[in-house]
Amino acid sequence: PLLDAVVDLLPSPDELADPEVSIAPGIKGGLSQFLSGRLTAPTTPDRSNPSSKSKPSPTLALQDLSASCCALAFKVVADPKRGVLVYLRVYSGTLTRNSTLWNTNLQVSERAQRLLKMYANDAVEVESIGAGQIGVIPGLKFARTGDTLVSFAGANPKTGPSGAIGGLQLRPIDVPPPVFFVSVEPNSLAEAKHIGESLDLLLREDPSLHVSVDEESGQTLLSGMGELHLEIARDRLVGDLRAKARLGGIEIGYREAVTGNSGADGDVEGMYEREVAGRWAKGGVGVVIEPLSEGGEVGSQEHEQVFELADKNYLVVATPTLQADGSAVSEETIGLPEPLLPMSALMLAFRNGVSAACARGPSHVYPMHSTLVRLTFDPARHVFPNTTLAALASAARLGVLEALKVSAKGSETALMEPVMLVTISVDEGNLGAVVHDISSARGGSIVSLDSEETASSSQSGGVASVDVSRIYAPPDPFAGGGDGLADLGTGGLAGGMKQIVARVPLKEMVGYLKHLRSLTGGRGTFTMIVDRFERMGGQRMKAVLSGMR
Repeated sequence: PLLDAVVDLLPSPDELADPEVSIAPGIKGGLSQFLSGRLTAPTTPDRSNPSSKSKPSPTLALQDLSASCCALAFKVVADPKRGVLVYLRVYSGTLTRNSTLWNTNLQVSERAQRLLKMYANDAVEVESIGAGQIGVIPGLKFARTGDTLVSFAGANPKTGPSGAIGGLQLRPIDVPPPVFFVSVEPNSLAEAKHIGESLDLLLREDPSLHVSVDEESGQTLLSGMGELHLEIARDRLVGDLRAKARLGGIEIGYREAVTGNSGADGDVEGMYEREVAGRWAKGGVGVVIEPLSEGGEVGSQEHEQVFELADKNYLVVATPTLQADGSAVSEETIGLPEPLLPMSALMLAFRNGVSAACARGPSHVYPMHSTLVRLTFDPARHVFPNTTLAALASAARLGVLEALKVSAKGSETALMEPVMLVTISVDEGNLGAVVHDISSARGGSIVSLDSEETASSSQSGGVASVDVSRIYAPPDPFAGGGDGLADLGTGGLAGGMKQIVARVPLKEMVGYLKHLRSLTGGRGTFTMIVDRFERMGGQRMKAVLSGMR
């Protein structure tokens, strides 16, 4: 009967939804659309033909590269005996042993020297893994949870496949920004290398963890989504990976935002000139910092490109003397020296430099939020005979750091705190006490009050709901205000459960579970996710800063 029910009720593979793929920022579709060439992406104009323009063209399908498969690494596990195991599912084609895999997320290639199929704790070596099957690749050095792996033939293993397949991403993961962090310090200098390797392994297993290094103190910071999340990461780091380290207390990850413009006296010139590996490198770029209002849109004009960075920061790169392919707009101007400085690599270098600078604010060393960075790049002023992409990235980083300092001198930066969207389930008898605690003691705002049945039906999106009154459940002697055993015959909760949806500052939700249980007699539960970052008022900002000292 069970197998008959599986065949009759569960969908067949042909009836499942097409896996979502992304081939470029803002360009998404189904995997079958990509394989058939119906999912298109804009191509770069040909510099040899000035009249050519950027226009959509069919993408390069997997079969066009004699590629054998496209797979998603959905889990990375550090096995004490077998080493690092990468669990993956093949979505198209067949993965064979000794295949070269191109990681489209990290833009690196690796070789699958062995393929395994797991049966509980037993591993069986196989020669291939077909479409729709799940297998394991041991020994990969770079693959992380959520990475897309493409097996191809005939392409350069250093640069990967050409066309849109090089940036193909299966089921891209949208990770919210981390809001908690802890400091990680080795017990001795000899343990620093092992701790670094252990942290890298944690990041490969869990893409929602982040590791950063404070430039001034040199302290390593591990960021995560919540208290329990970081406690689990701490147990994995110290207990399972046996890293001899000290972890500090859990802190809240605030953000900084500029309130003034740095371009009142013109652009800040970011200039980098330094000897690296025995060779001098020099490059420059003009920088302007502007505050970005909540909900504000960033438009682009001619000869400008707009990029969205982390924490709702935006980068606008203006190249008034360059065409889209890097050539000069006229005979009086200078173009990019191809192939040393291709346009796509130049934009990537600027993005990396600006992202590194925005990771540290000028006043409180928190990452920047809602900041608009405008770069102006002119090869006549900013390109030199010894200019490299690394020099331009460093010039962008130094210029943004200086512009942030200029902006902070003119007007003090604002501190932004994470605001959580909290969903609390309580019985009706404790509803008033919980609402009063959220709105008064914790400074939150109530979004909605519903019964759990109403809330679940409104979130079902038209799916037929279940009539809970027709489901038998044993009576609860602890429900309601009766004398316990006298309520056994009533058959259920008195008044039912209610659901509270509220927006509350994260600082007020630290340790809230114990308080909620004390208010509700152990019956209340809650979940929360990051809703947005809000600027603090003057009094609250002073209170938070004084608590940090």
